Amino acid sequence: MSFTTAEMAKQLDGEVQGDPTVVLTGFATADNAKNGDLTFAENAEYFAAAEKSAATAIIATKAFSSTEKVVIRVANPRVAFARALAAFFPDATLPSGIHPSAVIAPSAQVDPSAHIGPHCTIGERVKIGANCSVQAGTVIGDDSALDEGTNLFPNVTIYARSQIGKRVRIHSSTVIGSDGFGYVFDSGVHRKIPQVGNVIIGDDVEIGSNVSVDRGALGSTIIGKGTKIDNLVQVGHNVEVGPFSILCAQVGIAGSTKLGNFCVLAGQVGIAGHLKLGDQVTVGSKSGVMHNIGDRETWLGIPAQPDKQAKRMMIAMQRLPELLRKVAEWERKLTGGN
Repeated sequence: MSFTTAEMAKQLDGEVQGDPTVVLTGFATADNAKNGDLTFAENAEYFAAAEKSAATAIIATKAFSSTEKVVIRVANPRVAFARALAAFFPDATLPSGIHPSAVIAPSAQVDPSAHIGPHCTIGERVKIGANCSVQAGTVIGDDSALDEGTNLFPNVTIYARSQIGKRVRIHSSTVIGSDGFGYVFDSGVHRKIPQVGNVIIGDDVEIGSNVSVDRGALGSTIIGKGTKIDNLVQVGHNVEVGPFSILCAQVGIAGSTKLGNFCVLAGQVGIAGHLKLGDQVTVGSKSGVMHNIGDRETWLGIPAQPDKQAKRMMIAMQRLPELLRKVAEWERKLTGGN
């Protein structure tokens, strides 16, 4: 895949400073770039390194210019970086059709443009929309639906009645719609509460590998449109995750908790059940949330608290050894010890 600098600038909503006819054949970081490559720089230090590199052109803000390299000036280099990578390295296009080894229920509806890979299993009354990709070894349970443009990577498991929107990407070994963790203690044993709900996933969601999204006990577990979920995340039954939220690796959300729009849960955050987090909430890494959180608040710590309060406590903890030393000194003086 190659582009002139003018063609690339048009894709990035940028402008060319230098020769617009120069051909770009790849994308690389400055320290790995070779002739023909495009690179990017977010600040003066990175721009200086890019100028010294073998790269042919640099993505940068309009504040930068160069006599050594062609510069594609953009409003936001990191956004442009993402767009440029997508241009140079587009997703593989899988052929439409059904592999002979796939098992498709007679009542399933598969759009002719969809790709069904080897050893897939498609249950009764499943609906698979236009341009979907169901890659090798994936299982889709009865009465589920995939809307157009959705891509299930190899060995994904979709339990019955799951509803998945448009342009969703679900990576390998993820399980959508498994039983929620629901039990009641009865006569000395933990009796299972049947989990009879489903999972609904909105448009443009991406879910990493080895994620578990449990179906509702009654009703639905909901992942809002545009939300991105990292690898190794657990979403409990009847959880609702608002649109355009970010769940980083090893997050765990207990049942029936509701997250608002544009929430960010950093790595290894744990959220207790039956809580409500408002819109634009941020929770810091390794925090344990035990309380409701209001809109636009940032919480930290175990148990999590508002960020200013949590930081004061962290500072106080750092001072604790010195305080203990002083207390021991005072004790010696008061008791006449040495």
